[in-house]
Amino acid sequence: MKYNELHKKLKKAGCYPTGKQISGHPEWFSPITGQKFATSNHQSEEVKIGTLKNIKRASGVNL
Repeated sequence: MKYNELHKKLKKAGCYPTGKQISGHPEWFSPITGQKFATSNHQSEEVKIGTLKNIKRASGVNL
């Protein structure tokens, strides 16, 4: 899955970017878990498996 696909799925699930940066990466908020998490600016790159797993856990979204 590429980051642009990931962002679309997160938005569809109700997550949204906060407008802030975490070490140069966009910060997102999940109303499902109440947690903030970071993704990447590299829209056309594949999301690494471990990163995707962490985003799934923080967002509460079944990707």
